Amino acid sequence: MSHCWLPALGLTLVASVATAETLDLEQAIDRALVHDPRIEEVEHLVGVARTWVDEAQGHRGWTLDVNAIFALSPAVDGGFFERGGCAPGDCEVRSDRFESNGLSLWSRLELSLVKPLHTFGKVEHYSEAARANVEVKQGDVRLQRGVTALDVKRAYFGYLAARDARLVLEDVKKRVDGAVASVEEWLLDGERDIRQSDLYALQAGAALVGRYLAQSAGLERIALDGLKVLTGVGLGHELEVADKRLTPVSLPEVEMSEAQQQALAQRPEMAQVEAGLRARRALVEANKAEGRPDIYAGAAGLLSYSPNRDRLDNPHIFDPFNDVGLTPLVGLRWDWNAGVRPARIARAQAELEALLAKSSLARQGIPFQVAEQYHQVQAHYEAVAELENASRASRRWMIAGFADFEAGMEKGDKVITALQGYVFAHTDYLQTVFGYNMHVAQLLNVMGVER
Repeated sequence: MSHCWLPALGLTLVASVATAETLDLEQAIDRALVHDPRIEEVEHLVGVARTWVDEAQGHRGWTLDVNAIFALSPAVDGGFFERGGCAPGDCEVRSDRFESNGLSLWSRLELSLVKPLHTFGKVEHYSEAARANVEVKQGDVRLQRGVTALDVKRAYFGYLAARDARLVLEDVKKRVDGAVASVEEWLLDGERDIRQSDLYALQAGAALVGRYLAQSAGLERIALDGLKVLTGVGLGHELEVADKRLTPVSLPEVEMSEAQQQALAQRPEMAQVEAGLRARRALVEANKAEGRPDIYAGAAGLLSYSPNRDRLDNPHIFDPFNDVGLTPLVGLRWDWNAGVRPARIARAQAELEALLAKSSLARQGIPFQVAEQYHQVQAHYEAVAELENASRASRRWMIAGFADFEAGMEKGDKVITALQGYVFAHTDYLQTVFGYNMHVAQLLNVMGVER
């Protein structure tokens, strides 16, 4: 009975292993594009930009302006004349306006309902600027998606490079540790022509391998944790990658001139610049239109009531505390400021000129970015081929050196030299493959390819 918990423990371990999620590169990118909060943030900013379009379009509709007040007014009792009436020869108009006759509650409601008939281009130009701003923000979404895809590739390839380096270094360390144990035994038995310096050389080599092994293991964990965060798996969950080892991706079959033309046609920045130019031109025209009037139509009304004031129905007498009226209207509203409007137009024009300069810079800079990454890809592609041969040759050198050492035909320092050659050559190969893969990813990114 004391061991009855063992099957349950085994099932628990199997279940925990089964929950480990395995993703290839494309699946990891798909997950990241869904879970990256940075993308969600810029998508919300697109929603904010759309509200500016709605606001500009809203100025075409009806506007209801209501003002209601509740206050006090002087109370009035009696008619228009002294002593309450007007007899022949005794018609004296009252003169007690500023005398206190008490107070009355006073409620007043003013309202107007108007709709623009013609704004001389204000609504149209502001709406066009707002729509162009939406396109700029949508370009930000595309840019962030590209950044996210690059981050996933960096974490994915970085993890593979660190893991491969760790596995190689573990194999090398086993060999070195085995050689150290053999030398210690030979020194005790005195069976071979082994010197103490051979042991020191091998121990130094083991420490060197251990140092690189610790670094690789740390980078492996960091890259895997980064991949967990990007894909939304979570740091507390297990994640495995589908690729068994780091391999160079396919060389893009595209000429540099073709890649440059594709970048100018597909890069989000180019679309953003074009949309930004439309927005700035529209704002210039909108600021010019601000100097023109607005023609509108609608209705306006007034209701004012004080219960403790006698009401006069004489149409020639206006009492602001007791009145009612409603009328249709057509109006002309003109907001003219001779000092402000020219400054606004000049500012909008200057911002337009600045964006034109930025557009010119983008048309020059983007082809250079493509050329830079294109040449990097070509150089790293050739370097990968050379370093692959160097890694194979240095591994054979190391294995042969260990074999000769065990046969008593080689000294310990020579073995360590071969071991260092292999470690440096293979880690350099892995770093170069990682660099090549990332330069391919960056080339596709600067060409306007999202992934």
